[in-house]
Amino acid sequence: MPARPILLYPHAFLKESCAPVVASDDEVRTLIRDLIDTMHSGPGSVGVAAPQIGTLLRVCVVDVSKSKLGRDNNHGLLILINPEIIRQEGAAVMREGCMSVPDYTGDVERAVKIALRFLNENGELREIEASGFEAVALQHEIDHLDGLLFLDRITSLKTGLFRRKKYK
Repeated sequence: MPARPILLYPHAFLKESCAPVVASDDEVRTLIRDLIDTMHSGPGSVGVAAPQIGTLLRVCVVDVSKSKLGRDNNHGLLILINPEIIRQEGAAVMREGCMSVPDYTGDVERAVKIALRFLNENGELREIEASGFEAVALQHEIDHLDGLLFLDRITSLKTGLFRRKKYK
């Protein structure tokens, strides 16, 4: 499937909480393929959530394996349906960006280690632990499913928001 357009802030869908997926059907399988294609089409993208492409369902994808920050500590491509963070440890501030907010990055405090429960693309319940950059990316995408952007979590609007250099 082709990459789908990314909704940009302040689009209303980006502030909506998503509905849980009740059955893995053709609609959900198509959504997953579209999310993966959209993630791969974005420069430097390591994840994308359904509301960013106009679907208010609790589905997102994350893959930090090709990023220099995540290539040594990752689970590869994660397809997450109805994800929920069940444990968090520690905290650190990291610079985040988002395809839905292309002109800015910001300093955001996130847990450095998380445990996560979700359904995979086959409807199987999985639990994983993630740390470092992968944990940050997972928290970022799950926030999208709850109607939150990194802008909502910036450590300081005065000193923690930065104009992004343009992608080439």
